[in-house]
Amino acid sequence: MGVLNVTPDSFSDGGAYPDLHAALDRGRQMVEQGAAIVDVGGESTRPGSSGVDAAEEKRRVLPVIEALAAELPVPISIDTRKPEVMREAIAAGASMVNDVGALRESGALEAIARSSVAVCLMHMQGEPATMQQQPVYDDVVLEVREFLEARVAACRGLGIAADRLVIDPGFGFGKTLAHNLQLLDRLSSLRCADLPLLVGLSRKGMIGTLTGRPTSERLAGSLALATLAVERGASIIRAHDVAETVDAVRVAAAVCGGWQVGVTA
Repeated sequence: MGVLNVTPDSFSDGGAYPDLHAALDRGRQMVEQGAAIVDVGGESTRPGSSGVDAAEEKRRVLPVIEALAAELPVPISIDTRKPEVMREAIAAGASMVNDVGALRESGALEAIARSSVAVCLMHMQGEPATMQQQPVYDDVVLEVREFLEARVAACRGLGIAADRLVIDPGFGFGKTLAHNLQLLDRLSSLRCADLPLLVGLSRKGMIGTLTGRPTSERLAGSLALATLAVERGASIIRAHDVAETVDAVRVAAAVCGGWQVGVTA
């Protein structure tokens, strides 16, 4: 899953694709490099971010989604928490919703239930503006798993088929370095209902903490984490550096016998 943020303030690539032309060029490039999904985001959810209103988010993402969906041979995902944005992005051609809030916003479950798109349910403790101030768990792996199981049950209760669901433990979303490392070490135990696991570790702060590298120099750390995630059962790797991640994932999947799970990067 290639990351395409059309925001001015995302932690890694904010401002990199300021207009439709630049965003389309990057989308095309990611597919040429091997991305199997393009994930378009119009609101930063980095730690400390304050968010934007639905109108601004739609202004940023809808033209990009419509153009990409009309041209590219891969699914287009919308990275949003807002039901209004979900509905209009789906109408514009998005075939997946990637929600860091796991459809907890009022009306979000219903928006997905009335569609036929896939959805990724992610765990997040707190809200982006404050989530990294003091995250606390008794057992982070157990609590994340129980949360994801509950959100899957909520989806199934509204008739959303299991084959439309993906789960994401939410690395860096209300987690300390120790929490992130525990989740990655025990990633295979987070699988529930045999659903695919999506993992987003690309360029994240835990790599900076471990290596001292700034965001622009975290490729090696990102590839190491992607490889470990595949070895522990991840089915989808969300990444900024698509070409390099595709190579790493292909090698890791071949060693792990994972070709049958539809590995993407």
